[in-house]
Amino acid sequence: MAEREKCVLAYSGGLDTSVAIRWLQDNKDVDVIALAIDVGQERQDLEFVRTKALGIGAISSIVADVREEYVEEFLSKALKANALYENKYPLVSALSRPIIVKHLVEAAHKYQARYIAHGCTGKGNDQVRFEVGIAALDPDLVVLAPVREWELKTREQEMEYAAKNGIPVPTTKDNPYSIDDNLWGRAIECGVLEDPWVEPPADIYT
Repeated sequence: MAEREKCVLAYSGGLDTSVAIRWLQDNKDVDVIALAIDVGQERQDLEFVRTKALGIGAISSIVADVREEYVEEFLSKALKANALYENKYPLVSALSRPIIVKHLVEAAHKYQARYIAHGCTGKGNDQVRFEVGIAALDPDLVVLAPVREWELKTREQEMEYAAKNGIPVPTTKDNPYSIDDNLWGRAIECGVLEDPWVEPPADIYT
């Protein structure tokens, strides 16, 4: 049997990337290396995230602590530049993406992986941040974006897929939010927040 190609997955431990491990194995016939990047996530046990990826089926699972590098190379410069989008939003997600991309590419080189995968949807800026960054550092790497391809059109369908395949995820129908946090701040989306006319409920901050 021929050895399968390897894919380094930007792994957060959340719904999309947890489902992506199994989906990539079944639909792209690749071995998945899960890479979680520690940029100061306040509410995550990254050792639990690492072992969870192995339980789902990743052949290897790594946590890279890049907090010091993140502060020195990105956050210190953002502070000096007063980097606020429209003088309000502190670019929580955008600032962390280049350093995540850098370490994804380094991992792909280290493990001789042909593919890098991310869990971004097709409707936001994150997909561009990842894919342009990867192409700039190594245009020979192939980017896979499972969320753009799979037949799972809603988070509810992803949760059903996870339950069917024994994939543990923190999201439930009562807690539908997607949270991205790091040393710079916290960004929350999904659930009722998808409707701009709905005031954010108090429970999203707890």
